[in-house]
Amino acid sequence: MTDSTRTRTAPKAVIAEQDGPVLRVRLNPWGQEDTLDSAVLDDLIALLDDLHERPDVRILTLSSMGTDFCLGADRDEYREALAADPSGAGLRRIADKAHRLCQALENTHAVTVARLHGRVIGAGLALASFCDLRAGADTSRFRMPEVGIGLPPAWGGAMGRLVSEVGASRIRELMLTCDVFDADTAHRIGLLHRTAPLDRLDEVIDSWTRPLVRRSPEALVLTKRMLAGYARADRTADVSLLDSHLLAATLQGHATG
Repeated sequence: MTDSTRTRTAPKAVIAEQDGPVLRVRLNPWGQEDTLDSAVLDDLIALLDDLHERPDVRILTLSSMGTDFCLGADRDEYREALAADPSGAGLRRIADKAHRLCQALENTHAVTVARLHGRVIGAGLALASFCDLRAGADTSRFRMPEVGIGLPPAWGGAMGRLVSEVGASRIRELMLTCDVFDADTAHRIGLLHRTAPLDRLDEVIDSWTRPLVRRSPEALVLTKRMLAGYARADRTADVSLLDSHLLAATLQGHATG
């Protein structure tokens, strides 16, 4: 290992390995379902917060070691939080973490690249949408199931981000129907920038990271923040801070109804 390559292993929920200016972050379900529970949220938030003091990290790739990229939020954890605290305060704290994570991902100075495979569902799709570039295996499958299970699509403020990235018309259809859609559709509507066979997906990621590391760091950061600023102009009525309250109120209604 050279001086420019460092390896850092976080707790089991997330594994991060740095190779020069590239930080490769992998969700690590360790035989559990590939869901975004509090352990994953905490580890990712801590990692992104730490990047403020690590300007040497210029690119962050996000992938998963599981069979799927992500099957969504951990609904069992939601139910347990509500059972432990019927007021919903504990559940709101979990949901607020999701918002903090997505904002940190959008605002980090590093260019973020999502590497998607298998199923990408609900909160997993929301998380990926906050990455700057997204590539998916051609066998990937996507779904926004929230309405179908009686929940609002309220995770991390993703609705505004998805509408900005893909467009209101297509997101409306996919959220209301809860239809499964494939990688070709995700690419056509702009949710994926590139698709490839799974065994060639790393080549796509490398085709982005290799030229990016040669770019001026200042130009990359400024361009990323300008793009984020213009995208947010489409979200002037952003109500994503209310997402945790919407989710808690809905689940409370289910529990008491």
